[in-house]
Amino acid sequence: MTIIKNTLFFIFILLFSFSAFSEQTVEEIIKERKSIFNKNYKTAKRVQGLASNGDIVEAKKLMIEMSDNYKRLLELFPENSKVGFKTEALPSIWENKDEFNLLMTKASNNMIELTSVIDGAEDVRTALGKYMWSSCKSCHSKFRAEH
Repeated sequence: MTIIKNTLFFIFILLFSFSAFSEQTVEEIIKERKSIFNKNYKTAKRVQGLASNGDIVEAKKLMIEMSDNYKRLLELFPENSKVGFKTEALPSIWENKDEFNLLMTKASNNMIELTSVIDGAEDVRTALGKYMWSSCKSCHSKFRAEH
């Protein structure tokens, strides 16, 4: 009888611990998305510096990283994460979820496209503006609070 109780207790603890780690809290979600946006901004500045100095190979690696980050962001705006923890996300994200998701997907795709066009670009700054910085601006203007 003791073995059965211990086994059931162990199974309960095991199941509880898996479910506790399987979902992020609202605080973790908001902190992760803020961290990714912050990282993408810093990475974009590095991409601009590298590409402007002719280090296209390293810049491309960072472009792909940014693309992956935009894909991850698609999962970080659930309904329960609209407020709290100093989020700068506007309600318009959830009111226009399809448009927001399209912009994240477009930003991801733009970074991949930038890796293709940067080599032959006559003006690196223009290419970066068109494929990278315009993505940031289009999203910030509608979905992020002024700061």
